[in-house]
Amino acid sequence: MYIRINARKNRDGSKIEYLQLAHNRRDPATGRIIPDILYNFGRRDQLDEAALRRLVRSIGRLLGPAAAMAEAASGEGLRFVESRPLGSAWLLRGLWERLGVGAELERLAGEGRHEDPAGLAGTIFGLVANRALEPRSKRAAAEWLNGDVAAPGVPDRLYDERLYRAMDFLRGGEEEIQRRVFFATADLLNLEVDLLLYDTTSAYFEMEGDDEERQERAAAWAAYDRGEGEEPWFTRPQVVNEPAMRLPGHSRDHRPDRAQVVVGLAVTREGIPVRCWVFPGNTSDAKTVATVKQSLAGWRLGRVVWAVDRGMVSTENLAELAKGGAYYIAGERLRAGQPEVEAVLGRAGRYQAVRDNLEVKEVWLGEGSARRRHVLVRNPAQVERDRAERAATLARIEAELARLPAGGAEHPKAVCRLLTHPTLGRYLTRDRQGRPVVDAAKVKAEERLDGKYLLVTNDESLSPGDVALGYKQLAEVERAWRDLKSELDWRPMFHRKADRIRAHVLLCWLALLLVRVVEVRTGQTWPRVRQELDRLHQGVFEGPEGRFVQRTELTALQLQYLKAAGVAPPPRFESITAQPAAIPAS
Repeated sequence: MYIRINARKNRDGSKIEYLQLAHNRRDPATGRIIPDILYNFGRRDQLDEAALRRLVRSIGRLLGPAAAMAEAASGEGLRFVESRPLGSAWLLRGLWERLGVGAELERLAGEGRHEDPAGLAGTIFGLVANRALEPRSKRAAAEWLNGDVAAPGVPDRLYDERLYRAMDFLRGGEEEIQRRVFFATADLLNLEVDLLLYDTTSAYFEMEGDDEERQERAAAWAAYDRGEGEEPWFTRPQVVNEPAMRLPGHSRDHRPDRAQVVVGLAVTREGIPVRCWVFPGNTSDAKTVATVKQSLAGWRLGRVVWAVDRGMVSTENLAELAKGGAYYIAGERLRAGQPEVEAVLGRAGRYQAVRDNLEVKEVWLGEGSARRRHVLVRNPAQVERDRAERAATLARIEAELARLPAGGAEHPKAVCRLLTHPTLGRYLTRDRQGRPVVDAAKVKAEERLDGKYLLVTNDESLSPGDVALGYKQLAEVERAWRDLKSELDWRPMFHRKADRIRAHVLLCWLALLLVRVVEVRTGQTWPRVRQELDRLHQGVFEGPEGRFVQRTELTALQLQYLKAAGVAPPPRFESITAQPAAIPAS
């Protein structure tokens, strides 16, 4: 298939050229090549060049940038060397510079008298870009950066040991880096930080053993050094005094068989990450609050309302959140059976509609300094869903009870299995004969909770509706966890040293920050922006005059995304290397 030029001469001697899309075929009878005209573009001097360029871009998108560039090079007498995706990495690099991350890293490296501050900052950017674009192990990241992507600002010929040294550099500087980067982000996006959403999750390790085992082995070697006991059969630990980090705990990933760490994350109402924290794997959610609150005390965020989930609520934590005149919105457990919860549920009063499927009722309890403000939230649609789910559960219970023999109490295994079932057992009790039966009181107690959740706050300036809406924005933290686990693939982790674990989490935090800024500025999801920008490639060509690097043509949508993010488009030509002059023969 090719473009055919058909010329026609006029009587006055002028010539008119017509462009046609043609395909040659061989006539089976004569053996001659016959052109089949597939499409007429019309006169060459009246050609719709814009439409033709759109067609070329469409064909290039179908073939892929590399194939399109190779084909274009063959028509110009050039040799196509390689092509790498450029667009997404270029966008991330532009935001990296706008937020001053590279400059801050170079400053810290200079203060530490690092031999190559710019190279170190570029290496860290490479790790962040890898996490956002093609999450891999550190060794695989080096291969990706060296051969699979055009990542501006990243040093050439990276190797995994250099990446690990870059991670080690981050030790001790994560707080200052996060503080400076977040405030730069707040300035860029004109953020008003009035609500901080905080939650935790866990991340497991794809390796055997945990830090408790390491500490036990370290203790065994210490006893041997004191002359107590025999020489241990295992090797001496590399680091003895390193704090325990990888420990067993409550796994949100449903991997109780693996050691883990607990990670805390604070985000704004827009979903912009503020800071992250790493805790030992056996740390409960409630025990993280004091550390988080105190570590942000010097950030001068202004009047901030903290929103925390039910797992964070305790008398001590609420007091900690309220220190310094701060405010909080916290979830409370409705099924805790506490007198305070029962008092709220039993208080008469009408619900006020805030918006569709969101109703609130304000309840004050206590006197004086013990006076506390509660907001009971109800979702009418969820009420119906809960009722339907409970009806289905009760029907299932009746079916299970019908399967039990008449002497159900004589079959303890079947009875115990039913009574301890996480869903069915909620509505069961035993009768006088020891048989399981539906507990009407439990059913009625559950009916009281249909579609409801309970909040407590010390902020009297917010309306009950604003309290409920503020708490609902905790979904932004949940979205961050989903992106970290799916898009950024941050677990399982493969690091043993505590400092490298923290560095890994910091790299993921930086990647998440850049991704969120892209989404806020463009109004599109990161996968959608990536899909378009990954079509922007950088090709390397060789010709008689030398070697040069050229990008593909920018589409309108690519330009739109770059402009929205405030990042200038990449130059058409990155570098041109002239061929050395030939030495004349003697």
